[in-house]
Amino acid sequence: MAILVVKEGGIIMIYLDNSATTKPDQQILASYTKAATDFFGNPSSIHSIGMDAERLLRKSREQAASLLEVNHQEIVFTSGGTEGNNLAIKGIALQHQSRGKHIITSSIEHPSVLEACQGLEMLGFEVSYVDVNKSGLIDIDSLKQKIREDTILVSIMHVNNEIGTIQPIKQIGEIVKQYPKAFFHVDHVQGFGKVSMPLYECHVDLCTISGHKFHGLKGTGLLYVRNGVKFYSLAHGGGQERAIRSGTENVPGIVALVKAMRLAKEKQENITTKLPVLQQKLINHLEKNKRIVINTPTEQVAPHILNFSIPGIKPEVVIHALEQYDIYISTKSACASKSTDESAVLIACGKPRNVAISGLRISMSYETTEKDIDYLCEKLDDIIQNLRKVMG
Repeated sequence: MAILVVKEGGIIMIYLDNSATTKPDQQILASYTKAATDFFGNPSSIHSIGMDAERLLRKSREQAASLLEVNHQEIVFTSGGTEGNNLAIKGIALQHQSRGKHIITSSIEHPSVLEACQGLEMLGFEVSYVDVNKSGLIDIDSLKQKIREDTILVSIMHVNNEIGTIQPIKQIGEIVKQYPKAFFHVDHVQGFGKVSMPLYECHVDLCTISGHKFHGLKGTGLLYVRNGVKFYSLAHGGGQERAIRSGTENVPGIVALVKAMRLAKEKQENITTKLPVLQQKLINHLEKNKRIVINTPTEQVAPHILNFSIPGIKPEVVIHALEQYDIYISTKSACASKSTDESAVLIACGKPRNVAISGLRISMSYETTEKDIDYLCEKLDDIIQNLRKVMG
């Protein structure tokens, strides 16, 4: 399942948009197919076929909990990051609004968090947005000033999906813990399998994970819900998933998710230096070009993401030019790439507009090789040089 793929005619395809989605691992596809074929029953059915599916579901839940080092009762399977974030944010807000209607998040969250909060504002909730510094780190003093007795939820992502900044989740969790009415939700979609985050140690109440970000399947994910946390369900029906998310469970998808989680954790533990070395190689090369501005910070950053700008050149021009060489990178978050040209994350970090509208993101996987990076750097240099000639 290498990302460096030799296609027909000897052409090389290099995929470096792994923060948007990843190529499914063949082992995971095989797990899905076997579960869908051999355990097709409804886990809620009381006959033997349904009970076989239910046992597989229970085993998968226990394995997921073991990988996250939590209790199996704290795992709620979802369809991915967007559903998990909406379920956590809206579920807490609607359940606990009698205790307070104040929510805190940051200015650089994923659209599924920001728009969920904006939706709650339309229902009368008050949302405070914590600013970030030039590296994308939230202002801890600002958080301390904004949190109050009627705050019921703080939602902060672990790893930023555009520039890779790692937030001080444990420090934030310790602050939130001091307010008994407040719950702490973490969007861990970009962090899982790359950057460790012990849930209990960090005082996290709810945590979102999405399978297709680590070679699993789209439409799979989970929400960790700490025991004792109650919230309003957004999907009423059969009472599945502790009545938090009713609906027949996607057992094959869940099996595939847990397999992907296990493989991702194994790679994180066994391939510890590869991604930081490749990231630094990229930085060293890009820094040589005075036209390039590197937006990813040098410290407290995930090893698989590198964001940079070439002011004066539209990012889509660079993306399509690289595509001619079968190299695939991206601009901004995939969930926001077709919206306004300006990156809200880069603006929040204080970048000038000419930098914010020209951001490009390279996101690697454990399958990315040094040859991939060398080839990208070579072709990127050629493209910039050619564009400079055209633009004069």
